[in-house]
Amino acid sequence: MGKANTVLKSTMLCAAIGLGLMAASAPSFSKEVVKIGFVGPLTGGTSSIGLGGRNSADLAVRLRNADPKSKYTYQLVSQDDECRPNVGVQVATKLAADKSIVAGVTHFCSAVAMGTAPVFARFGLPVIVWGAVLPEITYGNDFKEVHRVNGTMINQSEVAAKFMMEQGYKKWAIIHDTTDYGKGHNKYFSEYLKKDGGQILGTFGVTADQQDFTTELTKIRELKPDVIYFGGLTPLGVRIRTQMEKLGIKAQFEGTSGIKSDAYIQGVGDKLAEGSLSFLEGAPWEKLSGGLAFTGQYRVQKYSEPPEAYGPFAYAAANLIMDAVEKVGPDRKKVRDVLNQTKNVDTLIGKVTFDDRRQNIVPLVTKYVVEDGKWVIWEDSSYATGKRKLSGQ
Repeated sequence: MGKANTVLKSTMLCAAIGLGLMAASAPSFSKEVVKIGFVGPLTGGTSSIGLGGRNSADLAVRLRNADPKSKYTYQLVSQDDECRPNVGVQVATKLAADKSIVAGVTHFCSAVAMGTAPVFARFGLPVIVWGAVLPEITYGNDFKEVHRVNGTMINQSEVAAKFMMEQGYKKWAIIHDTTDYGKGHNKYFSEYLKKDGGQILGTFGVTADQQDFTTELTKIRELKPDVIYFGGLTPLGVRIRTQMEKLGIKAQFEGTSGIKSDAYIQGVGDKLAEGSLSFLEGAPWEKLSGGLAFTGQYRVQKYSEPPEAYGPFAYAAANLIMDAVEKVGPDRKKVRDVLNQTKNVDTLIGKVTFDDRRQNIVPLVTKYVVEDGKWVIWEDSSYATGKRKLSGQ
């Protein structure tokens, strides 16, 4: 398979001599057109993540089309799953039934990914999940067509619990949404926290569309936890963090990768967002060799939305698919078989190796904290040096 950073280097050379990538993204009539699907939440509360993922997959396609060595011209076919399982199944069926689509970059929302996995398997469409973290998507199934380039909430939870214990915190209140995503985070985080000696004072399940958390937060205020751990996505996290402030709760706010988005900071404001924590599986792509080139080329394309936390995963997934097509041609079964054998492949997000359940073996989890209105890698932050303090420290 080709390397993502090699593609980036060749593209930057093309840009340097004045070739326009916008023009290069148009289909070349001298090459066969190969279609790749993309599925994510392009509307609704998590659309910022979905649009960032789509743009990043689109960037991978544009760069590949600008590479004269590419055997094919690629076209991205995008579908909106709205982060709703029923809609996800509909659009997955639409993509999978279209024989002109050879593979797909699919899903940020775990509940949707769980619902569509059997669809992709039934139609024989190989896909790479780019953001959904529920372990059962890969480990609960044995569909040869379903791969995942990002890690799982198991990785996140282990690091999140250990890290907070190392910061000296002892007592937690947990709020999680009642989807499979939220319940999964509650399960794994609670297990690791108890294993590390943390105390859970109370656990509260809330619906993903709940607006008022006065009842839950009032009880939490009485419990006086050191930390509120939130297992859910950005829209819910914004409402909870905002209402914490109104009720005078000063506990440290710790979220999952589900709040690692610019939309979270915008939603609560820089002041309230300050010090919020999030944990994202994988190496900090900002520090990898292709990271600066990725962000630079992303800016060149002038996308209306940022790549967000999972954009690099969508970019890597699209490149893995195109690498497979370049090797064996636009044949679903052959592409699937190549993906299944992915071992130690260089990508924007680091080395990718799929295990026997087609789950990328992620070596680490990156810790992020909001500082001055931006998500900052923990080790690079003023909090890590002690110049700033988290709540309660």
